[in-house]
Amino acid sequence: MAAGKTSAIKAVSSRALDRAEPLIRGVIYISGWSSILFVVAIFFFIFKEAAPILTKVDWGEFFFENRWIPNPAEGNEANYGAAGILYGTFAITVVSTMIAMPLGFAAAVYISEFATGKVKETLKVLIELLAAIPSIIWGFIGLVIMGPIIQKLFDVEVGVNLLNASLMVAFMAIPLIVSISEDALRAVPDSYREAALALGASKWEVVYKVLFPAAKNGLLAAAMLGVGRAVGETMAVWMASGGTENIPGNVLNPAILLERVKAMTATIASEMKDTAHGDEHYMMLFVIGIVLLFICVVINVISDLVIKGIKKKHS
Repeated sequence: MAAGKTSAIKAVSSRALDRAEPLIRGVIYISGWSSILFVVAIFFFIFKEAAPILTKVDWGEFFFENRWIPNPAEGNEANYGAAGILYGTFAITVVSTMIAMPLGFAAAVYISEFATGKVKETLKVLIELLAAIPSIIWGFIGLVIMGPIIQKLFDVEVGVNLLNASLMVAFMAIPLIVSISEDALRAVPDSYREAALALGASKWEVVYKVLFPAAKNGLLAAAMLGVGRAVGETMAVWMASGGTENIPGNVLNPAILLERVKAMTATIASEMKDTAHGDEHYMMLFVIGIVLLFICVVINVISDLVIKGIKKKHS
């Protein structure tokens, strides 16, 4: 009797699944295309808002002049030279990446290969908590804590500058780099480690002669995601960078780290509230958005090509 009821229930469930299959297939299909549609919608929105001014932009002035004056005094013309803003974005990205990548890779190696037991689990939890801190909180930390520290250490009048913003962005990128790098290292088969140790390699030799080459795809992906995070960060950069379009005469001078800068994301966030929908200033901020979007696309494409090249060479 019980066997008959079970068989009937299975038959009903099977028919229900067969009837629901087209719906399930449709949901999966829509979900798969939704990410592409969202990206297309973002591109369409940004280009639509900037379209009326794209043909009027003086691109030479935009890329090579450092005179961003959207609201000049009465009787003067507005200037949209974004060279200083582009430099600020580039400088913060480079410096923060130089800080985040060594620290992130070192932390990933320690968690993956050296930490054990409760120490390992505790560090993983702390990394996850670090990644959950909102951008605005990092901005407050840069403004209230790191700013005074930089003032005292370097004897400068203002503590919000390139170094401050880069540190905050680096701290935000490190959890991402650590998480992906640790996964990549752990994905390397244990047989690689055992073989290297059997040949007499030390623990550190196993790391940089075996694990790093074997996990280079994942490590590169972690690095590129860290760069993407640095390029697209807004609130922390806005609060910790100083908000001034400076281009140093000598980029090799370490003193440039203490100069105030202004990034593209911070410019959009700080000035959008002062614009009227559809005016020239409003559309120029969307032009900055297009340039920023293009930079992010280029970073992703380059990283994808490099990773595919590494995989092909490895094969």
